[in-house]
Amino acid sequence: MAYFNEFPDLLYQSPLSHKNSSGDYIIIKNLFRRTRLQEHLGEYVTFFNKFVIGDGDRPDTIASALYGDSRLDYVVVLCAGITNINDQWPLQDYQVYDYALGKYGSEEEMNKIHHYETFEIRDEQARQILPPNLIVDKDFKIDGTSHKYPNTTRYTLRSDNGYRQLDDKDEFTVLTDGIAAAVTNLQFEFMQNEKKREIDVLRPGYLQLFINDMRDILRYDKSSSYIAPDLARTESTEVVNP
Repeated sequence: MAYFNEFPDLLYQSPLSHKNSSGDYIIIKNLFRRTRLQEHLGEYVTFFNKFVIGDGDRPDTIASALYGDSRLDYVVVLCAGITNINDQWPLQDYQVYDYALGKYGSEEEMNKIHHYETFEIRDEQARQILPPNLIVDKDFKIDGTSHKYPNTTRYTLRSDNGYRQLDDKDEFTVLTDGIAAAVTNLQFEFMQNEKKREIDVLRPGYLQLFINDMRDILRYDKSSSYIAPDLARTESTEVVNP
């Protein structure tokens, strides 16, 4: 990833056992500078577009499609706010099944109910009684219509499968009246994976500005440890001089 080439170098007192003296230094990348970069990203929110990661998309393939250069994969990752690519980048669909199987240990456990999610319920005047997609358990219930005034009040459950009028009862429950749908552990993992697909991407017209600003932010300010804009010196306090 070309991202690491953008970081300045750091002369670090050598911790190696075969060093010649305490004056030996090694050159490492100063990854601590990324904190300054992450703080600066908030200034670019108006330059972002929403992007949905397709099945099998990678940062480099998205960078190639958006910016014509797969080496700019780090721009995709940074603007998406991703700090751990393994946890925050969506798996391919077939991988979700394998991940869930490993997490839950067996197909039986994988297909057990994780939680329930409510359907939307409205009354005859289209007033919302129960919002959709609330996470509830199997004992969740709401008051029924049998004691409502006027006594003609009826509730309608709305779902992707259509509308269904509920019977006139004292209460409506998950298990008896189906006011919420069961979500299995496997379905839950698919849903969590889908949430990772929408990210912010930098508009191509602002790419060079972003890269120039990033280099300015990563560059060292002059100080006692300054050697060059991309090189500074530090010492390891844990090194015991011979």
